[in-house]
This record gives sequence, structure tokens and C-alpha cells, in this order.
Amino acid sequence: MPTLTKNPLFAPLDGDLHLQRIAGGNETEVYLSDDCRYVIKVKDTTGGTLADAWEMVQKLHAAAHECHTVLGPDHTIPTYFILSGDDLGQVHPLVIQPFLAQAQELFDLDYAALSQPERADLITQLQKIIRSAARHYRQCGRMPDLYGRASRSPQERQRLNAPWMLPTRIWSFLVWRSLLRSHNLMRLPDGRIVLVDYDPVDRSWLYKTIYFATRYCLFGRDQFLLRCLASGYRAPMARE
Repeated sequence: MPTLTKNPLFAPLDGDLHLQRIAGGNETEVYLSDDCRYVIKVKDTTGGTLADAWEMVQKLHAAAHECHTVLGPDHTIPTYFILSGDDLGQVHPLVIQPFLAQAQELFDLDYAALSQPERADLITQLQKIIRSAARHYRQCGRMPDLYGRASRSPQERQRLNAPWMLPTRIWSFLVWRSLLRSHNLMRLPDGRIVLVDYDPVDRSWLYKTIYFATRYCLFGRDQFLLRCLASGYRAPMARE
């Protein structure tokens, strides 16, 4: 039986306030609607006044619109936002997206099971995504987060975000989180690759400058891995 989580934030979407947690990221918990049609994403850092939540929704909407513009409709999915209050009187933005049944994160994808045409199509799509993101970075110094992080529980997310885990996060960022093992890119049953996370990087100017410049440089590594995959080599092992 799935484990259900009760949260008053679910009131606009679920009568009994219980939803199943199916995933988690760096700052986000992801739940599945009872009818299995939608995922509901709740960020753990966005509670505040109505004005605060509305300001955050505007930032989230602008970031999602930017990602849709950069990658186009073939590699993005619809994203909607609502505001909901918790039992402490704080207002939170909720992100709602269609549930991609039978889709796989690239992190979990068995590349060896793909046929040669499927592998070639995947490589072509990822090269297109890299070109689009790199071009946008050269234009404005930003790009979509094509990689992402995952957590199996809120407790694990808190542990991974602890200050003493910084060396591990940096090592993962630089070495293990290649595009072929992305949490934010998913492969649909028809083979299409889509980005599912459109959160902005809401940090200082210096942090964002270093972060995006490093990501841009790491595209060279990802292009090398794609060439290896095209030549018949295995994809890198999945690590966290």
C-alpha cells in the first residue's frame, strides 16, 4: 500500500487532504493526485504572506515560461500554479503538472535495452536540448536546470542539504550528474525527452554566475558522453 501524506495545502485539490508522495528534489516534495492525472509539487521554502506567495508564483511562472521558450513545446510540459494556505496561516504556491505515466527519468533509463534507432533518436534530442540551453546561456547568462537532484524522503533531503554534505554535493555536481543520468529530464513512452522541473535558481548574483558558467562548461563532458553512447559504449553508472 502507498504511504499517504496529510497536508492542509492539498485542500483545493483533495477532499481528505491525503496524497501519495512519489518523489522529491532539492527543495520540493512531489505528490500524485488521487485520480493519477496530475503531480502536485510543494516547495518547502516558500511559505509566507499572500503577497510573498504571489511574488513567488510570478517568479516560478516567469521561469517556466523561459524554459518553455528556450526548449520549445517538444521538450516541455504544461505547468500551472495555485495558492493554498497551511494550518499556520502561511500561503504557499503549488505547482501542478500532468502525471507522465510510464515515463522514465534518464537517471533510471536502461540504455542497453534501447535499440540502435532509439538510441540515435535520444542522442539527437539531447544534443538539440544542449544547443538550445547553451545558446540561451550565451544570450543572457541563464539556462534551464537539465540535471536536478532526488531525495527518497524529506529527512533525506534535509540530510543532503546539510552544510557538512557540501563536498558530496559538489562532487556529485561535477562528476556524477551527467545529462544521461538526469532527474529533470524524462523519456516518454513515445521516445520524446521532456524537462519537468522549471524552478529558477534563486540565489545571489555571484552564486548564479559561477553555477551557470560551470554548467555551461560541463556541456562539453555531456557531449563527450553522447559521442561515446553513439559509438556503442555504456552510459555512466547512476550515482547519488
